[in-house]
Amino acid sequence: MAHTIVIFGASGDLTSRKLIPALYSLFKKNKLDDVVRIVGVSRSRFENQQFRDSLRESVAKFAGKLFDAQTWDEFSQHVYYQPGDIKDAEDFNALARFLDEIEQGEPSGRLYYLSTMPQLYEEAIRQLGAAGLADDTDGFRRVIIEKPFGTDLATARALNDSIHKVFREDQIYRIDHYLGKETVQNIFALRFANSIFEPIWNRNYVDHVQITVAEEVIIGRRAGYYDNAGILRDMFQNHILQLMMITAMEPPAKYDAALVRDEKVKVLHSVRKMTGADFASNTVRGQYEGYLKEEGVPAGSQTETYAALKLYCDNWRWKGVPFYLRSGKGMSCRTTQIVIQFRHVPHILFGQKTRSPVGNRLVVQIQPAEGIQLHFESKVPESEMKTRTSTLDFDFNQSSKGDMPDAYQRLLLDAVLGDASLFARSDEVELAWGIIDPILAAWRSPAAPELFQYTPGLWGPPEANEWMGNQHHREWFDVCPVLTHP
Repeated sequence: MAHTIVIFGASGDLTSRKLIPALYSLFKKNKLDDVVRIVGVSRSRFENQQFRDSLRESVAKFAGKLFDAQTWDEFSQHVYYQPGDIKDAEDFNALARFLDEIEQGEPSGRLYYLSTMPQLYEEAIRQLGAAGLADDTDGFRRVIIEKPFGTDLATARALNDSIHKVFREDQIYRIDHYLGKETVQNIFALRFANSIFEPIWNRNYVDHVQITVAEEVIIGRRAGYYDNAGILRDMFQNHILQLMMITAMEPPAKYDAALVRDEKVKVLHSVRKMTGADFASNTVRGQYEGYLKEEGVPAGSQTETYAALKLYCDNWRWKGVPFYLRSGKGMSCRTTQIVIQFRHVPHILFGQKTRSPVGNRLVVQIQPAEGIQLHFESKVPESEMKTRTSTLDFDFNQSSKGDMPDAYQRLLLDAVLGDASLFARSDEVELAWGIIDPILAAWRSPAAPELFQYTPGLWGPPEANEWMGNQHHREWFDVCPVLTHP
């Protein structure tokens, strides 16, 4: 079916940096229908050609070696612009007339992408409904909503309720770009397409799981957003819990959007609720030195820029296996990784000269050095029976010759095709907030655990290492990935 992609907030950074380059790349790869129209909507005043010209430079930059001037000229003829204010009902009526005009009365699916400020989501949805733009009689009508999806459980529920007044749940695509990454999707293949991993992917063989999302950068000029959000809202409620769900979920009966999301939701249902002393013993919070001097940060701010959590999934597969989740700004390096730490062998055969038992480790590097490493013990050459850790290393970029598609390519294509497997469902969002909200409340209470300071460029507060070592008798996998490709 022919389709039209309408991008609200088309003059913003996300459109020029991610969305249009992704759509251009899909077009170049012949993955979009022959009849596709892309309509940018924002308050700025552009003619169609002006809008196309404004996008050409950013597409050339972000599409990289995929950019081709002739292909761009062909693609740009599918790009249109319609000025509009989300708060103006007549602008939505004008948009409806414009879409009918360019679709020439032919049945066409429509995908609405809300690349706007989150405060405008509800109004945009309401206006789409009032203008009749959600009616799917003549083709699908779907809406993509960017994070943050609410700021707590109450606001998430309110947003869900308002959207459900206009769109059915099957029409709503809540996007998390982490799930579009090839390495995240490959976790499904790693677990469910290989007989060697799934039998040991459980409490009998796994000691614990670590999920780390570290960023080198500090907040810069984002204080207006960040000081009201903090690391839990910014990273844990969405990205990190999504990675945890995929790591911990049961295999669905088949790879189907509803069944995949059912299994993910079961993981959140199984997460043990923190109560009482848990908030002090199972969480660590930190703030990098110099945060209070950042432009726009209020004096004495207690907003965390680092957090570590210990969660349990109380179900048959994972009972008793801790999941350690952490994220921070101003860290040693930029990396997103999942570490499956297996139990060590019960007995060492080789005498006292052999070092203490070391468990095998499977490391999934999500970014930037996308790949999978298996750490195992091997003998040191020309020695007595001494062992060392060796690595089997799979590099996605080398295997794909460096042509790793951007996450938005996959997610936009899935939304057009109606595959919601990699998008969050309403109950999933609300359950995630149900895990994060009590921690936030505890951290804002008079009994909040101490906010530790840490020097930018390290792996967070030293107290987080002490918490992991002294209290939990484990250690963080503090290894920066090595990039082996240009």
